[in-house]
Amino acid sequence: MFTEIIYRPILNLTIYLYGTVAVGDLGVAIIAMTVLVRAVLLPLSLKTAKSQKAMAELAPDIEAIKAKHKGDTQAQSEAVMALYREKGVSPLAGCLPLVLQLPVLFGVYRVFLNIFKPETLDLLYRFVPDPGTVNHIMLGVLDISKRSPILAITAGVAQFVQARVSMRQQAGSPQATALNQQMTYLLPVIIIVVSWNLPAGLALYWVVTTLWSLGEQLYLRRR
Repeated sequence: MFTEIIYRPILNLTIYLYGTVAVGDLGVAIIAMTVLVRAVLLPLSLKTAKSQKAMAELAPDIEAIKAKHKGDTQAQSEAVMALYREKGVSPLAGCLPLVLQLPVLFGVYRVFLNIFKPETLDLLYRFVPDPGTVNHIMLGVLDISKRSPILAITAGVAQFVQARVSMRQQAGSPQATALNQQMTYLLPVIIIVVSWNLPAGLALYWVVTTLWSLGEQLYLRRR
């Protein structure tokens, strides 16, 4: 099921872009594929960002509820959920983009592992031209089939910048703020470590998708 729903469509989209707009450059195809995927998810991402902002604005009310029902966790939970319903806020909305993005990220990873194998192209749809072989040199310089410490560090730095911008737009309880601060520094390190020994194409995907998220946040800030 994963192959037909996630892996095969990503493979076909990447190869189609590789043979058309990317003019035989897999790195450019990855950038174009990432932009298209994020564009499809844009309405959901914007809705999620608005929901997160609404939840941050409810932080003082939630703290008041905790103080009112101190020691009674059940009453606290019921009062908080009633507040969410009253304000039309979904506490799970912020998780949706990540939940949707993880299968895509795993699909991209599998594509990069297999795209240079001739048998992988057997999974192409009939309307997608078979390139025969796939050139793995981006812009004539970077081999995206191998690891790239520079791209790995770039992915971590982009994640850090995006997290910092996100923190400035959010308000919340002291506990949530402390957790966000920890993740602001921890997540970029994790991304660098993970990307360090993976194909550069995956780090390139993460850089582009993080920059897209940063653009969304800056757009919402100006609205």
